[in-house]
Amino acid sequence: MILSEVRDYLRARGQATLGDIALHFDSDPEAVRGMLEVWVRKGRVERSTLMPACGSGCNKCDVASTEIYRWR
Repeated sequence: MILSEVRDYLRARGQATLGDIALHFDSDPEAVRGMLEVWVRKGRVERSTLMPACGSGCNKCDVASTEIYRWR
């Protein structure tokens, strides 16, 4: 997985969770997050977080499934 592959994947999908991207590239979510941060710093990708449906703020949800990245 290289930076341009992450870019192309996210461009094609428009948006994806960290977990989806990591699964697609068969990579560790932390490694993928590092690559996505390059695009975030360049202003090409926007990161957001879903609030769990329960709204309790317990933080038991997997971060990789609630962290969303959007191509701008």
